[in-house]
Amino acid sequence: MEQQHQIDRIRQLARQRDALILAHNYQPEVIQQLADITGDSLALSLEAARTSKPVIVFCGVHFMAESAAVLAPQKLVLLPNAQAGCPMADMITPEDVARLRAEHPTAAVVAYVNTSAATKAASDICCTSANAVTVVNSLSEKEVILIPDRNLGRYIASRVDKICHIWDGCCPVHDELPAQALAAVKRQYPQAPVLAHPECTPSVLAQADAILSTGGMLQHVRTAAEQQFIIATERGIAVQLQKDNPAKEFIFPDYPFICEDMKRTSLDDVERCLQLLQPRIRVAEPVCSAARRALERMLAIPRD
Repeated sequence: MEQQHQIDRIRQLARQRDALILAHNYQPEVIQQLADITGDSLALSLEAARTSKPVIVFCGVHFMAESAAVLAPQKLVLLPNAQAGCPMADMITPEDVARLRAEHPTAAVVAYVNTSAATKAASDICCTSANAVTVVNSLSEKEVILIPDRNLGRYIASRVDKICHIWDGCCPVHDELPAQALAAVKRQYPQAPVLAHPECTPSVLAQADAILSTGGMLQHVRTAAEQQFIIATERGIAVQLQKDNPAKEFIFPDYPFICEDMKRTSLDDVERCLQLLQPRIRVAEPVCSAARRALERMLAIPRD
């Protein structure tokens, strides 16, 4: 009952602040239930840019709130828990990008959205896990530098006819899923298709029936005839999968598929940030404009 009272207080505060509450698909269940909109990182940043509301509460991690601030620079973007970071985003810096450019001067730099605004600003174009192959194929350059995720990079390289230079970063949560754990659950549920995120290792992706972003998984399951699915991504996605498909069953490998940073956000954090309008995420110029160019160049590519 106390939790519901707090949710009611937060929603009232959000109305008073004229704020939009966004939550990533990996956030705690109560935060997803509280949110006005749930989705993947880029979709939420686009919602931040589209909304007429002046205040954005981004329940996610730091690079996501930065992307919202880049695409909606006139708005107040709040990250409820300032400690919510992303190990993958921290694995590459603008200085690393400069060194890669010096090593491969004719290559275009393609930055996964799971990077800091400063790294995006040092890149030529962004991509998501859903559109990465389309983005790389759209480029005139014959060589590309793919940052920062080696697993997404290998997945892209296997599907494009370009020379790919792949940075050796990763999402630890996806990268550490043992292939044998997925094989074991496949033996237990042989009729259930495997949906895997491209941040997983090649040995995991080789066992997948479909390789999809979180948004892609949600869309796929809505229209699929199967009633059981094996899911190879962070367990927070189960909230929306079950909400959208109450009659279907979602099975995860025997592995702690939890991103601790994504789980940092609490109701107390959201309430406090609406009261104080802090912590605010700002991206200063010229980084903001350069990062926006990399994102907008991606967004201008026609979808498949």
